[in-house]
Amino acid sequence: METLINKLHAEPAIRYKLAVNVLEYPAASKEAKEACEVVRNSPQVQALLTACMPDGNLPYHPYKKWDGGHWVLSVLADLGYPSGDETLRPLLEQAYDWLFSPGHAHNIRMIDGRMRRCASQESNLVYSSLTLGLADARTDELAARLMKWQWPDGGWNCDKRPDVNISSFMESLIPLRALALYAKMNGDAAARGASQRAADNFLKRNLFLRQRDGEIMDKHFVRLHYPCYWRYDILFALKVMTEAGFISDPRCQPALDLLESRRLPDGGFPADEKYYHLSQPDISGYSPVSWGAISKRKFNPYVTVEALAVLRAAGRLKLEDFKPLIDESPAKKPFHTI
Repeated sequence: METLINKLHAEPAIRYKLAVNVLEYPAASKEAKEACEVVRNSPQVQALLTACMPDGNLPYHPYKKWDGGHWVLSVLADLGYPSGDETLRPLLEQAYDWLFSPGHAHNIRMIDGRMRRCASQESNLVYSSLTLGLADARTDELAARLMKWQWPDGGWNCDKRPDVNISSFMESLIPLRALALYAKMNGDAAARGASQRAADNFLKRNLFLRQRDGEIMDKHFVRLHYPCYWRYDILFALKVMTEAGFISDPRCQPALDLLESRRLPDGGFPADEKYYHLSQPDISGYSPVSWGAISKRKFNPYVTVEALAVLRAAGRLKLEDFKPLIDESPAKKPFHTI
């Protein structure tokens, strides 16, 4: 375990996740703050922001996959980028301008009593603006829209076929994440209720199993990857359940069992696939960052730190497993020197 943790610590962009979510340093601790600053200055973050122009904007549509401002902000928020950095404000303004534009509103349609909406778009911005400490009244408006658009079964869907009356896992997980955080930070009872209804939509299917026969809903749901973007897998689902306070629900156990079964002999976890490419920046799906190996036998550091955090939160890894790495006495080595 110590060797694995040292390898994870060598990845600058995941030190904050390791410190706070696995080793459980308080977010206000010296170790966590140092790790947060490492994220800000990491090669990964610098690569994400390198195309920014002098005015702080990126020279393409904010929803360009995966290097548009919408996606850059979502990844920075997920990595633990420091809160309150006003240099990110232009990217946020680009994303707000898009989501509040008349052209965007034209794509929001009510069909057969259900709002057909790619709610992950609004949700990513709610989550990013809150996490990055840049939220304003427009964040409140987007959260209100998400609650207004929620389907009767607790989810969301952008499918415009009138006969579709079941929400989409792909379009519902990020709204759950956003509204759970919004409720936590603002004490909003309506958002809390909406997030609970959304969570139940996943939990009643054990996060990946069909209700009618208990079979896997989609083979990609059990294939691990990072970044998640808008794609769904059980690790992302378990991560959101942890953030939203539902990881102790017994209906998470099958997904936890499956995740735990994927652990490699060195203690890490693999990435099964990726949804980005590293060539042709002008083509959709480009990432300026490589997010680790795709391999059945080699651990991926980003998938690994997420999996370890989920298992810690679920009580399947004990703090004692990491005792040699925690600075509890002068004789022990502090986190930042690992």
